[in-house]
Amino acid sequence: MTDVLVAYATKMGSTKEIAEAIGERLRAAGHEVTVLDAAQVRSVEHHSALVLGSGLYAGRWRREAVKLLKRNEKMLVDRPTWLFHSGPLGKNLTAQPAPRKVREIATRIGADEPVTFPGRLTAQTATGFIAKKMAQGAMAGDFRDFGEIRAWADRVAEQLSAVDSPVPPAAA
Repeated sequence: MTDVLVAYATKMGSTKEIAEAIGERLRAAGHEVTVLDAAQVRSVEHHSALVLGSGLYAGRWRREAVKLLKRNEKMLVDRPTWLFHSGPLGKNLTAQPAPRKVREIATRIGADEPVTFPGRLTAQTATGFIAKKMAQGAMAGDFRDFGEIRAWADRVAEQLSAVDSPVPPAAA
């Protein structure tokens, strides 16, 4: 069993819901999981692994997610880390590249490029002038695919289990 921190940075709550779904799957696989807002996380030192997600707005991660990565970069080199972002709207979306700073830190800590999950924008959740205008048009809707999110979380759980149970070396 691995102690996993699932942290998220969100503006309208969609990324939080994705992080909670990931946390549920990791718990179901037998891992100890804490789900927290990235702004509440000062250190990852009490966790064996990290899953970090951020809302993606205009190609940028939320500031609190980037700060978590920067503040804990040295510790994350020794911890399995998975990254995701959410926010692109519409159907049949392609993976969105992470911001340069996030890609650079991911490379230094040995994490893969973040996986992209489509987001949600509704009149009820939209904040700010631009988001409210977008929520009135064709960009409005909940495009998240929780089946895809759970499948990704299951793959993370499998990788965590492999780390917990290394294959013994072959006899010489």
